Amino acid sequence: MIHEDAEPRVQRPERTATARSVLMCRPEHFTVVYRINPWMDPQLPTDTSLAMSQWDALYRTYLELGFDVQLIDPIEGLPDMVYAANGGFVIDNIAYGASFTYPERQPEGPAYMDWFRRNGFEVAEPEHINEGEGDFLLVGDTILAGTGFRSASDSHLELGRLYGREVVSLTLIDPSFYHLDTALAVLDGTPGREHIAYLPSAFDEPSLGILRARYPDAIIVNDEDASVLGLNSFSDGYNVVIASRALDFERQLRGHGYNPIGVDLSELLLGGGGVKCCTLELRR
Repeated sequence: MIHEDAEPRVQRPERTATARSVLMCRPEHFTVVYRINPWMDPQLPTDTSLAMSQWDALYRTYLELGFDVQLIDPIEGLPDMVYAANGGFVIDNIAYGASFTYPERQPEGPAYMDWFRRNGFEVAEPEHINEGEGDFLLVGDTILAGTGFRSASDSHLELGRLYGREVVSLTLIDPSFYHLDTALAVLDGTPGREHIAYLPSAFDEPSLGILRARYPDAIIVNDEDASVLGLNSFSDGYNVVIASRALDFERQLRGHGYNPIGVDLSELLLGGGGVKCCTLELRR
């Protein structure tokens, strides 16, 4: 018997998990000895062993989800190499290499390109400044490309020529969200089912107009969750690995039919990175 005062059931969308292949780098040399983003403060102590432990929890989470996890060897003197997403952008077995803005990170570009070559990817060496999947996100058949702080807009044209796909440029305006993957998360990249989440205040008005028009059902994340890099998350279409402190984002994800999985990467946040920063997707 249905009582008249019973609440109607909310129909949640069907979400489908697809196992991913990703590249990661252990934070064996992680520390903060320079400042190239607002999150970094060399005066604050960092704990490399804690960073390793937290990173390992993320690594084990991916294995438990059935992901194929590849590892690149960390290089002493490159403490930010743990943020593998910045090492390139991979679609159709073609790896577009990174060319970093700051000298402190520039040696990472060749190191990642060498790994791609050794592991059977066709490598496209970049002509323009770009920081890989930190600023390039595949949503359906479209590449969303960030600019404003790191990747040059010329790299967006280079991307379009290389992959023959639509590239949509988005301008970031808040220094705390200096890469696109800190301000926007791809929740479902399946063509025809595209779904994202984002922080409106991170974008200029023309970019917001694009996002609102293309993704009217997007999840809007609040400042509090964005401030712990909650949007710097990684989804397989159903399971969404997020910062454990992004509680309202977690609530919204559940309401949209996803399975949020919280992890604590607070030590790596001291370098300005979170879940997605540590994760480069390998699309063969």
